[in-house]
Amino acid sequence: MAPLRAAGPLEQFEIIRLIRLPISGEPFDISITNSTVWMFIAVGMATLLLTLATRRLQLVPGGMQSLGEMTYEFVAKMLRDAVGDEGRALFPYIFTLFVFIFLANILGLLPTIPGTPEGLHVFTPTSHIIVTFALASLSVGIVVVIGFMKNGLGFLKLFAPSGIPLLLMPLIVPIEVVSFLSRPISLGVRLFANMLAGHIVLKVFAGFVVTLFGAGGALAVISIIPFFGIVIVFFLELLVAFLQAFVFAVLSCIYLSDALHPSHH
Repeated sequence: MAPLRAAGPLEQFEIIRLIRLPISGEPFDISITNSTVWMFIAVGMATLLLTLATRRLQLVPGGMQSLGEMTYEFVAKMLRDAVGDEGRALFPYIFTLFVFIFLANILGLLPTIPGTPEGLHVFTPTSHIIVTFALASLSVGIVVVIGFMKNGLGFLKLFAPSGIPLLLMPLIVPIEVVSFLSRPISLGVRLFANMLAGHIVLKVFAGFVVTLFGAGGALAVISIIPFFGIVIVFFLELLVAFLQAFVFAVLSCIYLSDALHPSHH
């Protein structure tokens, strides 16, 4: 009997090409990968849950309707507190952003069914910085577009905070510009790093369990310790999955508030 062997902690983040599209090629490869599949699953899951929540609206809501209404009000209050009534037009984007990130985080914590082909193993798209950076760049890009549409060149007041002496402007403006341009990086890295770190810790504990249990004897009994560690970290990761979706959405709201009220910066 071959000894039990745990996969390395970083193997779970490998991008596997499943379907190569005809238009794929250097320098861009837009093939269907395991990351693509799980992003589609997250979108499909969100569509299914929201459809079930709104299919039969009742005065006294059932379970799914209550879940949908609570999610709606949670995001609406977040946007209202950060942006004000002017932000209502941006609700669809923030709601979609929050739900997608939350589901992408949560789905990656599901256990893989034994025997599933490697390319279809459970995968967390938000554990890759290219995904989180793209989402962050989209948020900041919307901020720039809305800022210029609503304020014209007045949007540039965002880089010249009110109350700053003119003498300090040559120093403050470059700092504000660099700070603004770094927003996609900080927003993307925050989500990516938390997802990456949490999944690595889970995999390390899982490796300890497999290794100790495979050794047999007293070591097999000791394997219960890292197993309980997996349970604790798993529930912590559930909380982190929600918090990171919330932080990403609320920071996007704050950035959108800057676009609508640059002079208040």
